[in-house]
Amino acid sequence: MRIKLDRTLCDGFGICAKHAPGYFSLDDWGYAVLVGDGNIPDEDQDAVQRALMDCPVHAIMELTERRPDETPTHLVDEPDLENLDTSSDAAQWDMTR
Repeated sequence: MRIKLDRTLCDGFGICAKHAPGYFSLDDWGYAVLVGDGNIPDEDQDAVQRALMDCPVHAIMELTERRPDETPTHLVDEPDLENLDTSSDAAQWDMTR
């Protein structure tokens, strides 16, 4: 599990530091600070997950890796601007009136 703390969203409730004090501390003004690099070992994931879920402003986010999709991406056909019919009042863009 990897997490990120967005300090611009933090309102200083301190719930994260209560649930997972090994990963969150509070600065001099009471705002959360992430301790470490955000990598959470398996044995501490429950406490950090609880801190993430209980954050009232959702300042803690779980980072997930994007995996390549098996299905190919379908490309969008671009309109043929060279042969665009503009003889009527409006250009035809594969739409019916």
